[in-house]
Amino acid sequence: MALFSVLRLRLNKTLPDLRSSVRFYCSSTDNGPNESDEQPAVDPTKDRTKVIPVEQSLRYLASKAYMHTYGENPVWLLYRRNHKGGIPPRKTRKSCVRNGMISTGNPCPICRDEYLVLDHRNTKLLQQFISNYTGQILQPSKTGLCQKKHKELLVAIERAWDQGLLTYDVPFRVYDYSVYNKSTASHQN
Repeated sequence: MALFSVLRLRLNKTLPDLRSSVRFYCSSTDNGPNESDEQPAVDPTKDRTKVIPVEQSLRYLASKAYMHTYGENPVWLLYRRNHKGGIPPRKTRKSCVRNGMISTGNPCPICRDEYLVLDHRNTKLLQQFISNYTGQILQPSKTGLCQKKHKELLVAIERAWDQGLLTYDVPFRVYDYSVYNKSTASHQN
């Protein structure tokens, strides 16, 4: 054991000297493979550097492939977050994509499907993240979106509201003012 550690120590001392001398005397015209030329193979299912236009996303939402994948349900309905323990954390992860690649085993509903593009013109997708009963935007703890995509969703919905592509649904309420104001109650009798 002691002999092995001594050999390792001596090799570590001599190898850096050898490496620097090889680099110093190496010619730059050599056509051999460089360390910088070699890039790891990119998995096409995890690559998110390709930009999908909104028009293609709109066609995807109307396609048979979308209906086969999601059916009539919202894209976030069957999604389940991976987390440690029985109680999910309050906040979702910051981002699913790092350096153009999906960096997690269970990306959020928008990050996992590259054809779902958050844009103010994509109203069919945006309506899935608005509550039918209150008209409010659903929280990321319910939908499972990462924080980055949730911010993009907020911006897209606000732009759609500003441009009139999505409407506010404010319920009409009828009030009996005679209960609150005694003077109107006496005038009606």
